[in-house]
Amino acid sequence: MDTWGLLMDGFATAATPMNLLFAAIGVMLGTAVGVLPGIGPAMSIALLLPVTYAMEPTSAFIMFAGIYYGGMYGGSTTSILLNTPGESATVITALEGHKMAKAGRAAQALATAAIGSFVAGTIGTALLVAFAPLVVQFAVSLGSPSYLAIMLLALVAVTAVLGKSKIRGFASLGLGLAIGLIGIDRVTGQQRLVFGIPFLNDGLDIVVVAVAIFAIGEALWIAAHLRRTPLKTIPVGRPWMGKEDWKRSWKPWLRGTAYGFPFGALPAGGAEIPTFLSYITEKKLSKHPEEFGHGAIEGVAGPEAANNAAAAGTLTPMLALGLPTNATAAVMLAAFVQFGIQPGPLLFEKEPDLIWALIASLFIGNTLLLLINLPLAPMWARLLQIPRPYLYAGILFFATLGAYAVNLQTFDLIILIVLGALGFLMRRYGLPVLPLIIGVILGPRAEEQLRKSLQLSSGEVSGLFSEPVAIACYVIIVLVLIAPIFIKMYSKSHPQSALADVMAGDIPDADTATETRSAAINKNTPEEDNR
Repeated sequence: MDTWGLLMDGFATAATPMNLLFAAIGVMLGTAVGVLPGIGPAMSIALLLPVTYAMEPTSAFIMFAGIYYGGMYGGSTTSILLNTPGESATVITALEGHKMAKAGRAAQALATAAIGSFVAGTIGTALLVAFAPLVVQFAVSLGSPSYLAIMLLALVAVTAVLGKSKIRGFASLGLGLAIGLIGIDRVTGQQRLVFGIPFLNDGLDIVVVAVAIFAIGEALWIAAHLRRTPLKTIPVGRPWMGKEDWKRSWKPWLRGTAYGFPFGALPAGGAEIPTFLSYITEKKLSKHPEEFGHGAIEGVAGPEAANNAAAAGTLTPMLALGLPTNATAAVMLAAFVQFGIQPGPLLFEKEPDLIWALIASLFIGNTLLLLINLPLAPMWARLLQIPRPYLYAGILFFATLGAYAVNLQTFDLIILIVLGALGFLMRRYGLPVLPLIIGVILGPRAEEQLRKSLQLSSGEVSGLFSEPVAIACYVIIVLVLIAPIFIKMYSKSHPQSALADVMAGDIPDADTATETRSAAINKNTPEEDNR
């Protein structure tokens, strides 16, 4: 059956009344959690992941699609109303969106973010439909050496582009790889890093790790900066746009989408670079450049579209190759693993009903997001008035409950506390958390492909370079590691080049987002933003 027929079958599954209800619930839950201050889409999904455990896999992933897009929209709301980005990709949105809100245009900022997210998400999902089967056809022709090289490329590339300190990035990756080694070696049967504790023989559950690092670590970090005064929010009004706003937004939506999807689909992509490139592009093309820095609507429309298109792009390598390229995709991969489903080239062949229902539900969830959340924007804003001690106490409670529900073992709660403390310390000392999560997920799989490659070559190291794709990946890895040296030299000789600034690392990274969140959380009134 062709791709179009499979997609129509997916719509037939996803559009049943019960699955539509699950999608709507997912959108509501994702937005309600994502709209809380300091919580990004990755943490929203990690926090709500246990909710889907008791469900049938297809319904669970349809609900998950709603949570995915709801969490993305919720992060935009806090960035605009509170200047509190939940992740580094929404820092640019906060830059212009919060200025619009303080100027009394919060409704327009929220509207252009929501509609831009819908446009970019719809186009991005359509591109996913077009390109994912092609990637699968290519992937099934690859051997173990190529898969190993692709995984190493993903590990190195994602780590190398995060933050300004590559040492911290690789330190975080090392922690993740070490955690991934815990348990019994599947080949030799030997215990590794279990320290005589029987509960560790099966390794650490990825869901417990994700909830601990994202939810517990972030809640502890935010709690360490809390004041007892409630956050002062800005009234939203009716989130709609005038004729001039539409005129100034539709082109940035399309340009942002064009930036976002390709970067999201690349192992070294992510959403930070395309959002920044979208911002500087709109600033150069705008007929109102003087408004940038004071609340230009193009500065919200373009980066938000780029962010959501990149989010759709990350699903291409995640579904077709089993490679997560950002934190949100890593948590979604954990959900597949939890249901015993392995994303990769055979996923489209083994689970066609599930995968095409999931893709169809992305279209449905994106539409429901717009229809439900535009009218409810004032209500979500009122959620921000919850006293922060109660808010984060609730987050800790539900995170603990969800982690315990995975295996119903008290030992998981001990692991949750230990890894939550690790997540807090990583934020305290500026280590990005994404390399750790990806290391936990991809480390064991990369080890498996390494052993297969060496077995096929009778232990000869040359077997790792026996396929053209593997050689190309290793060349790219070398370029990724040495390129920053040449880019830094270029940026020094061309200090006015915006691209040089981006590639040299002068973009909002995880550390910057953490500092921005901490600064925003400690503010008592919106007027203090001007100080």
